[in-house]
Amino acid sequence: MASAQTGTLYRGREGMWSWVAHRVSGMLIFLFLLVHVLDTALVRVSPEAYNEVIGHYKTVVFGLGEVGLVGAILFHALNGLRIILVDFWSRGTNHQRGLFWGVVIVWAVLMAGFLPRHLMHMFGA
Repeated sequence: MASAQTGTLYRGREGMWSWVAHRVSGMLIFLFLLVHVLDTALVRVSPEAYNEVIGHYKTVVFGLGEVGLVGAILFHALNGLRIILVDFWSRGTNHQRGLFWGVVIVWAVLMAGFLPRHLMHMFGA
């Protein structure tokens, strides 16, 4: 009698990882938008509190968070285009792996262009 394997992990490839990253980046963008709406609404309640919150955004921690936000938005947008191609192009599923790596390469190039400028702005160079 053959025993069934239990406790194994799903060992997907690029399709699985792009699915996971798309959901994670989408949730991070949603959380940012929620915080953004709340902190912007704070200006109507207490302008002093709003100014204090905005002051925290000028710290290094929030500057690095902005890098993460831009990275999440770029990946989510590029991967969304990949998903459209996979869904609506008749041969999209055949090229899913190449499309994923294309998204990763374009994301890395765009981030490489953004990161030095943002870091110079953050550290006043």
